[in-house]
Amino acid sequence: MSQNASPTSQIPAQTQTMIDNLPAKTGRSLDEWFQVLDAAATPSHGAAMAYLKSEHGMTHGFANLVVSLFRARGQEAPSDEDLVVVQYSGKKAALRPVLDRIVAIVQELGPDVEIAPKKTGVSLRRSKQFALVEVPSAARVTLGLNLRGVPGGDRLREVTGMCTHRVDLASVDDVDADVEGWLREAYERA
Repeated sequence: MSQNASPTSQIPAQTQTMIDNLPAKTGRSLDEWFQVLDAAATPSHGAAMAYLKSEHGMTHGFANLVVSLFRARGQEAPSDEDLVVVQYSGKKAALRPVLDRIVAIVQELGPDVEIAPKKTGVSLRRSKQFALVEVPSAARVTLGLNLRGVPGGDRLREVTGMCTHRVDLASVDDVDADVEGWLREAYERA
C-alpha cells in the first residue's frame, strides 16, 4: 500500500463496518482520528490507545482499530514469499529445503490444500489447519500435526496447543515415509 493509499483498501468486511460506524459511534471519521493521533504524537500503540480512551472516551475496540490502522499507514503487507524468506534467513536458510519438501508433499495430497505463510510459520490447511511448519532454530524445523487420538512415540510426540503432535526435522532426509504418512493422515482428517 502506498503512502497515499487508503489504509482501508484491503480489509475484511467486519473491519470496514467498524470504520463506517466510527462517525456515529465516536463523532469523527477515520481520517479525522488520524489527524488527532498525528497531533498527539504518542510514542507507542499502547500509549495511543490509552490517549484515545482517556482523552476522547473511545471504547477499547475502536481505539485498537484506529491505532492499528494509523500505525499501518504507508506499509504494504508482506507477500507470502517475503514471510517465508524472513523465517528462513540467516543461519536458518539451510533448512528451507525441508519446508520446500513438505510443501511439495502436501500439494500432491489434493487440490484443496492451502499453504498459508504467517509471520512465524507456514500453516497447511484444507477445510481447517492440519499441519504447521515452524523453524524455531537453525538446528531444526518443527512440523506440527493435527492427529487427535493417535498415540505419540519417540519421534512423533504428543503436544498441547494448536497441533496435537510434533516431529522435529533436521534435514530433508528426515522428511521420510513416516512423515509423508502423518501428513496424509492429518490432511484426510481435516
